[in-house]
Amino acid sequence: MKAMRRSVGLLVLAVAVGLSGCSKGEANQAAEGASAGAPGAATNRRGQPRVAAVRTVSVRVGSIARSVTVSGVVEPLRTVAVNSQLAGQVLALNVEEGSVVRAGDTLAEMDGRELQAQLAAAEAAYQVADAAFQRAQQLRERQIITLPEYEQQRTAMTAAKATLDQIRTRIGYTHVIAPVAGVVIEKRVEAGDAVGTQTRLFSVAEVATLVVRVGVSELDVVELEEGDRVQVDLDAFPGRKVAAHIRRIFPVADPTTRLLPVEVALEPEARAFVRPGFLARATFALNERTGVLLVPQGALVGGSSSQAVFVVDRGRAVRRTVETGLMSEGSVEIVSGLAEGQAVVTLGNNLLRDGAEVRVVNGDTAALGGSTPAAEGASGASSGGGIS
Repeated sequence: MKAMRRSVGLLVLAVAVGLSGCSKGEANQAAEGASAGAPGAATNRRGQPRVAAVRTVSVRVGSIARSVTVSGVVEPLRTVAVNSQLAGQVLALNVEEGSVVRAGDTLAEMDGRELQAQLAAAEAAYQVADAAFQRAQQLRERQIITLPEYEQQRTAMTAAKATLDQIRTRIGYTHVIAPVAGVVIEKRVEAGDAVGTQTRLFSVAEVATLVVRVGVSELDVVELEEGDRVQVDLDAFPGRKVAAHIRRIFPVADPTTRLLPVEVALEPEARAFVRPGFLARATFALNERTGVLLVPQGALVGGSSSQAVFVVDRGRAVRRTVETGLMSEGSVEIVSGLAEGQAVVTLGNNLLRDGAEVRVVNGDTAALGGSTPAAEGASGASSGGGIS
């Protein structure tokens, strides 16, 4: 019985020792595995150098410009107010809002019956005065009347003619005409309304040219010139770009805001879908440079004082300090430090070290931990690459 108990005790002790050894081995193996998966680790489980998966792009030559965007409202080139030149009743209206008119078209008719009666009286008075002047001229030639008598008849005839012309002009005002070609954008009266002199009746917009007038800082406007191309975005048509150009730059800046008015004219094809009153955003390209080296902003590493990129050379990442210029729309100008065609790392560069071995997996999103091409161009952001 004692021998049996001793055998059981030895067996239990052996099992405990075996379990202890297994626990230590599994723990060591787990630790080794965790170390192998840690970002930036130099070796894998077998002690071999680890290879980082990265995505690269080639340094290209292109153009870049600093841009400034300013909001404004689409307006007609000019808007003309059409006022009544007579006091009286509106007999008829020939247009309404949205009507397209030509210069000289009749917009409305005013009551001119009283003026017609005055015109008949003025014509009769003029005929009498003209006949008297003709007789006085004959008598003066025969020296029958004196010079003052002749001049009196001539003056009476001239006054009667002036009165006749005045009434004819006023009768012309009974036809309210369009002063310019364009579109009626406002109608303030209806047929039968009684209006006074200089009452606003219509507004006609000259829409052959649509413009956006915006205020540009004095620091930026010095880089603009009339005729420069401008890109206009409309809230009414998201994603649709409208071509435009600078029509004129006003000569005086606002003394309070230091903004200078700039008038941007939309190209003629915009009239088919753009309406006055639409909110527009005009983007001006400033200090445009052509023939410069460009890389994505995501390729940059380091702080603002010292920027660098990683260049892939013979399967290794080489850190290159660069001098940058303008940054715009996800691209950055490289002034020095790179050459055209060199492959620079855009994803996976945050965890790289100079001289590290890398594997280029352009287009292989799985090797980059699920990164997508959209992430590459998103505001110059970069992410750490996956490990093979």
